[in-house]
Amino acid sequence: MATSLLVGFCGAPHAKALGEMTGDLAAAGRELIGQAGAYRQAVTPVVELVATAAHRTPGPDGRYRTRASDSTIAEYLAEARALKGVLLLDIQPGRADFLPEVRAYERWLAEPDVGVALDPEWAVEPGVVPGEKFGRTTGAELDGVAAYLARLAHDRRLPDKIMAYHQVAASIVRDEAALRAHPGVSIVKVVDGIGSSAAKKATWRTLMAAKPAHVLAGFKLFYEEDTRHGATLMTPSEVLALTPRPSYVVYE
Repeated sequence: MATSLLVGFCGAPHAKALGEMTGDLAAAGRELIGQAGAYRQAVTPVVELVATAAHRTPGPDGRYRTRASDSTIAEYLAEARALKGVLLLDIQPGRADFLPEVRAYERWLAEPDVGVALDPEWAVEPGVVPGEKFGRTTGAELDGVAAYLARLAHDRRLPDKIMAYHQVAASIVRDEAALRAHPGVSIVKVVDGIGSSAAKKATWRTLMAAKPAHVLAGFKLFYEEDTRHGATLMTPSEVLALTPRPSYVVYE
């Protein structure tokens, strides 16, 4: 994993609600560089593409999700490379499982600068429609993805793979201790709490308490949701003052 701070934007084509990385990607990339510059230190830009997107309709296979096309992934990877950064393929699996969704992108994960971000809020059980209630995962399921990425990195002689996983509430990840360390994989837990600075810090403290020691810390900020009711977006200095210090900061 890059030794510098990771700072990212997430997004998807034609989906402004999913983040800033949409539309004119070059323009979005310039905005990302501007945001990263506010941290006043060495930064590696991250483009986080929602590659597998959960939906409220079942689709042809009943999995309540769609996958990005190769042409879309190629476009986002090109922008990540133009920024001298990395691409993370965000997985909202719907009723599918994480591992097969990740494996579906093996062609891209064989690249040295592509990793994954897992979003278990959108991993729902049979009978549940994504968005109706939170989904969830287990440490064992996350560990299966990490083991796969470790084998891929070893077999292809790739640099460390980044595997982020997002968490908005304690119920989202059960038995987190089952997520083990794997050579060749840098694992990052990204806290997705929404609201005022005080609310976000409270969520941070709660979720960091369960973080395995070998897992790095990450933090997500929301330009719109975090600034409702007169609240102000947390500043880079406030973010970096969190304990543990975040290794990845992502904006939506």
